[in-house]
Amino acid sequence: MKRFWAWGALIVGLLYFILPLIGMTNFSLKMRRGVYSFDAYAVVLGDPRFQQTFTYSVTLALLTIIVGVVLVVPTAYWVRLKLPWLRPYIEFITLLPLVIPAIVIVFGYIRLYNTSSWLPLTATSLGTDALLVFGYTTLALPYMYRAVDTGLRTIDVTTLTEAAQSMGAGWFTIIGKVILPNVLLAVLSGAFLTFAIVIGEFTMAALLNRPAFGPYMQLLGANRAYEPAALAVIAFVITWGCLGLIQLVSRFQKSAQRPV
Repeated sequence: MKRFWAWGALIVGLLYFILPLIGMTNFSLKMRRGVYSFDAYAVVLGDPRFQQTFTYSVTLALLTIIVGVVLVVPTAYWVRLKLPWLRPYIEFITLLPLVIPAIVIVFGYIRLYNTSSWLPLTATSLGTDALLVFGYTTLALPYMYRAVDTGLRTIDVTTLTEAAQSMGAGWFTIIGKVILPNVLLAVLSGAFLTFAIVIGEFTMAALLNRPAFGPYMQLLGANRAYEPAALAVIAFVITWGCLGLIQLVSRFQKSAQRPV
């Protein structure tokens, strides 16, 4: 009986998520009346604004991943090695982006870094892009930190550090050539989640007036019928592709670590 209810709950949950996706995909294929076609997808993929905004968001996603790794990996490593008493405080800080809405963060940026402030980053496109990267890094911080911290739990940080120091390695060498390769899977998991967050983010990019993929999706949805559905399917495939890559990398690493 318990198994019956468990399978029933699973099936209901799957239908709850799958049926709207099927309906959206079906609608996106009906741009040509009476015939199923990929016309909506061709229009979206051929739109220069799609190519521009998607390329822009991918670039910012890669920069956000780099900034997140540089910020989180040394911090999580140092806390686990030398400052374990700080861990609850660090975890609390990394949870704040889940509590503080993105609109509050971006308004704080605009207030502090507008053209009349001491550091007018919003006066230039490059400065605004930098603010957006910092904002995306903040939004992804809960996921990146927990992914890296979970990876650090699986290795003996103290022993690896002492062994590297006994061979004359410095701190940068230890983090870059010893710790990072051992938590690479965790870092990739955080990186893929960060990529998915950046690709679909709307609030920060819209209020900072940047040509990102999220505002483009909203603008297209307000003016078209079939193309927004096609774009939503594309974004869904990208997001789930990132999650699939996490699983693929995880299985590859486990098979590589399995003794012959």
